[in-house]
Amino acid sequence: MIGIAALWIAILLLGGGFALDRVLTRSIVDNFDSQLEYVLNAMIAASEIGPDGEVRFNRPPADQRFIEPYSGLYFQVSGEGAETFPSRSLWDRRLDASVEHDDIDLHVRNSVEFEGEPLRIVERDVLLPDSNVRWRFQVAQSREQVDEQIAELRAVLIQSFAALGLGLLVMAALQTVYGLWPLRRVRQEVVAIRTGRKSRVDEDFPREITPLVDEINELLAHSEEQAEEARRHAGNLAHALKTPLTVITNAATAHDAKLDDIVCREATVMRRQVDHHLARARAIGRRSSAQARAEVGASLATIERAIGTLYDGVTVDVTGDCDAQVRVERQDLDEMLGNLIENAAKYGGGRVFVTVEKSAPMVDILVEDDGRGIPESERHAIFQRGARLDTDKPGTGLGLAIVRDVAQIYGGSVALGESEDLGGLLVTLSLPAAEEEG
Repeated sequence: MIGIAALWIAILLLGGGFALDRVLTRSIVDNFDSQLEYVLNAMIAASEIGPDGEVRFNRPPADQRFIEPYSGLYFQVSGEGAETFPSRSLWDRRLDASVEHDDIDLHVRNSVEFEGEPLRIVERDVLLPDSNVRWRFQVAQSREQVDEQIAELRAVLIQSFAALGLGLLVMAALQTVYGLWPLRRVRQEVVAIRTGRKSRVDEDFPREITPLVDEINELLAHSEEQAEEARRHAGNLAHALKTPLTVITNAATAHDAKLDDIVCREATVMRRQVDHHLARARAIGRRSSAQARAEVGASLATIERAIGTLYDGVTVDVTGDCDAQVRVERQDLDEMLGNLIENAAKYGGGRVFVTVEKSAPMVDILVEDDGRGIPESERHAIFQRGARLDTDKPGTGLGLAIVRDVAQIYGGSVALGESEDLGGLLVTLSLPAAEEEG
């Protein structure tokens, strides 16, 4: 930031200094030329033709430097075929009048015709009364004075702009250091959190930094929540596996004759628990992705084809806003909808009706079947892991529990009711709607 500020300040000061130098230099030179032009016009006004056809002044020039040799201020009147009329200050030198250009209008030029004395010359060609000669009037003055003024001006400009640039750079540096100083404090707070001395960033910060501090604290809270959820998840899995392992160990220790059956049964229980917790773990891992997005219609189409292959005679009708998108990973959405629709196909009478309704900020997916339904008093129990109301058909009893857990991880919910149209079970899966793209 300081480097960019220094570069920008240097560019602005150089550009501004150059422009100001050109303006002031031009002003000094124009003022210098105006004085010479005034003297030239006075000379022309005082000029007349003498008896011998020469030019003379009816009043002498007022500036005494014209009569001091090599004074730095000179004039000269010259004409083709006529005698040159120089100022006494020229002494034995003459101004170059051979420059070929039309000087009916005023002409100003620089000259180095006198060694060691650069000149500024104004000149004009004039036709005087009673004379056919075109007379060239020239007034010259040494540039030493104007060059000294310009040099002095530039020295003041350079010193002033250097001091201004240094001051601006110091101000930019102080502003940058002061402005970013709170970030150093944030860094120290984060170090304190990492080393265990603090759990949150709790100092007061300027309002520009407060949103960052709030986000850091939210991130810490989210990380703690995930860590706690992981610990709880591991504890649940350990507890779920402890009982089957105990049963197998006891049967093996007692040399139970039905050991094979016991091992197979308890292994099936453990596999169900592992599948359930793996589904939760996958959903928790994917939930952190802010880009999670899945189209409901695409998942329903895939599941509808699978149900048609697995269950003959089952009809799945889909209606509603199938283009709706939810903030859920596609694999998790397939698993939730697959469990719900498969349950409806398995326990229903052959008809499954799926409706997609978008009611911001959620998308509701209603799955209805024409089966016997579930009494209201038993609906809460059906969400328990391993709970099954119909033991005549194969299953693990984890379908609705997985759907509920995964939906809650994404901020959704599952509710059970009674289908008014089909008379069976109505399951309402509510998931957060994804923001529209574009």
